[in-house]
Amino acid sequence: MTALFALGFRPFYLLAAAFAVLAVPVWALVFAGVLPPPLPGFWWHAHEMLFGFAAAVIVGFLLTAGKAWTGLDTPGGARLAALALLWLLGRVAMALGGGVWAAVVDTAFLPVAAAVFLAVLVRAGSRRNYFIGALLAVLALVNLGFHLARLGVVALDPLTPLHVALALVVLLETIVGGRVIPLFTANKLKGVRQWRHKPFDYLTVGVTGVALLLWATGAWFAPLAVVAAALQLVRAAGWNPWATRRDPLLWVLHVSHLWIPIGLGLLAASAWGALPRSAGVHALAIGATGGLIIGMVTRTALGHTGRPLAAGRVETAAYVLVQVAALARVLTVAFVPAAVLGGVHAAATAWALAFVLYLWRYAPFLTRPRADGKPG
Repeated sequence: MTALFALGFRPFYLLAAAFAVLAVPVWALVFAGVLPPPLPGFWWHAHEMLFGFAAAVIVGFLLTAGKAWTGLDTPGGARLAALALLWLLGRVAMALGGGVWAAVVDTAFLPVAAAVFLAVLVRAGSRRNYFIGALLAVLALVNLGFHLARLGVVALDPLTPLHVALALVVLLETIVGGRVIPLFTANKLKGVRQWRHKPFDYLTVGVTGVALLLWATGAWFAPLAVVAAALQLVRAAGWNPWATRRDPLLWVLHVSHLWIPIGLGLLAASAWGALPRSAGVHALAIGATGGLIIGMVTRTALGHTGRPLAAGRVETAAYVLVQVAALARVLTVAFVPAAVLGGVHAAATAWALAFVLYLWRYAPFLTRPRADGKPG
C-alpha cells in the first residue's frame, strides 16, 4: 500500500487502466440499447473518457514528471491517496446520475490537481512549464462549463465544452509529444538522423491549437485544419519514425502521434460534408489519445519502477490492440455506416483487452516498491 502511493503515476495509472476496462464495454452496451445511459446521448461516454480516463493519466504523469522537472517532491502518501479518492468519487457520481451533487463531486478533482501541480512549479520557479499547469486549470474550467451547460445554468450545448476538452488534450499531446517523442528516439537509437526546428515546432503547435479550438467552438476551421495536419506531418517526419519500426516502445508513440494529423484531416473533411464528424473525433480520441496513453503508461511505469525500458510481447499486443480499436471505430463510421454498431463492439473489445493486458502486467509493478530499491 505504501508503494502504491509513493508517486503520482502509480495510483492514477492503475485507476485509469481499470476504468478503461470497465467504461468502454459499458458504453458499447449503452450504444446497443442494452443499458440505459447515465446521461443523455453520449455525454457520459465522452465526458468520462476525457475527464475520467485521460485526466487521470495526465495528472499521474504530471505529478511524476513534475518531480523530475523541478527536483521537488510532489504529493505522496495520504495526500496522493486523497487525490486519487477524489477522482474515484467523481467516477461513481457520474455513473449514478447527473444531478447537481454529481457535478459538485466531479468538478472537485481537476482544480485540486491543478493547484497542487502549479504549486510545485511555482516553488521551483519552473516557468517553462507554467503553461502546462495552466492547461490543466483551463481543463478544470471546461469541465465546470460542461456541467453548467447540461444542468441548464448556461445556454450552451454540452457538446461544446466536451469538444474544447478534446482540443486541449490533443494540444497537450502535441506539446509534450513534440518534446519527448524525438528525445526518446534519439536516446535509444544513438546516431539516428533527425530534423527539428524550434520556430517550426512553435508554428505547428500554434496552428494546431487554433484549428482545434475553432472546430470545438463551431467556427469555420477546415482550411486551417488542413494546414495544421500538413505541419504536423512534416514535423513528425523529421523525428525519423521509420527508424523506430523494430522498437515497440518507440513506434507506438510515433504511430499514435500520426493520428493527430489524420484526425485533423478527417475533421476538415467532415466540415466539407464528406465524412461524419465522429470519424475525426475518434481518430483523435482513440488513435492519438488512447495510443499515446498506452505508450506512455508502459514506458514511464517501467522507468519509474526501476525496470529496463523494453517492451515485451504483452506490451506490444496492447499497443496493437489500441491501434486496432482506433481503426475499427474510425473506418466503420467513415466508410461503412451499416457496420457502425459492429465497429463500436470491435473497438470496445480491442480497447478493453489492451488495458486488461496492461493491468495483468503492470499492476504488480505499480503496487510494489521499485525493483532497484530507490524511492519513488
